[in-house]
Amino acid sequence: MPKEITWQKSSFSQGAGECVEIAAASGKILIRESDSPENIVATSHERLGAFILAIKAGEFDDLL
Repeated sequence: MPKEITWQKSSFSQGAGECVEIAAASGKILIRESDSPENIVATSHERLGAFILAIKAGEFDDLL
């Protein structure tokens, strides 16, 4: 039987349907939007870490 996935959201979340949720399962990081939980993105710890570092470094600031 598959293990149930435990989703977590930020303590900054303003309520239902307004946040991104994250979970760990089968060696992957899973990400979904709370108002569209059927759409799940799976990535590795390393790739998510690199993405977060890029955000902090401002690498995507020109896209806004």
